[in-house]
Amino acid sequence: MTDRAALELSLNQLLEPSRFKDYGPNGLQVEGRAEVRHLACGVTASLALIDAAIAAGADALLVHHGLFWRGQDGRVTGWMKQRLARLLAHDINLFAYHLPLDAHPTLGNNAQLGARLGWAADGRFGDQDLGFTAAIAPTDLGAMTALLCECLGRDVTAVPGDGRPLRRVAWCTGGAQGYFEGAIAAGADVFVTGEISEPQAHYARETGVAFIAAGHHATERYGVQGVGARVAQELGLSWQFIDVDNPA
Repeated sequence: MTDRAALELSLNQLLEPSRFKDYGPNGLQVEGRAEVRHLACGVTASLALIDAAIAAGADALLVHHGLFWRGQDGRVTGWMKQRLARLLAHDINLFAYHLPLDAHPTLGNNAQLGARLGWAADGRFGDQDLGFTAAIAPTDLGAMTALLCECLGRDVTAVPGDGRPLRRVAWCTGGAQGYFEGAIAAGADVFVTGEISEPQAHYARETGVAFIAAGHHATERYGVQGVGARVAQELGLSWQFIDVDNPA
């Protein structure tokens, strides 16, 4: 058992949210009970995840995508009311870390995805150094997409480049398709992220650098598990990861 303040301190010391310019508040977003025994972790603070955390007897919920974002409508109605009502009624603490959870060098989304794929990061790129790069054994696009499909348990969208052997990979989880040009400048032969927008297909064809969109949710399942396991061990908590499937 620990208390809410100790859990928040441990998370903030580990993830250093003050280093990042983010799209919403990092840290404690909804205050619940003071004592924490069981920590649930998930990708997004959806109603389904909150209800699953309640059923699991969680005192705190750690997510990558929290409730509050810059520029959103601030009224507590509709889906926001439903989510907040569940958290407040069951006195559950909600902790959310966005960019800090992407960027952590060993426990974050990028580091944990790379570890599962056998990619040892040797460089960073992009805004706030969120993107990772690595040298890999030469492979081709078919083999890489097969590796991703096996690891993530889902199909991916791949846009071929010029057919060159893939010797350097750049990646950034989630909705980082806008980092593609930075990955190209960093010398990547292939860029892996969660989503694709219309321009990236053209960039891949015109620059020769392959692009793979492997799913926003699918690529961001691992950071909360790494961080959750670490703080639970440090503070003597039980913990679990709850995966609410999302096709995006």
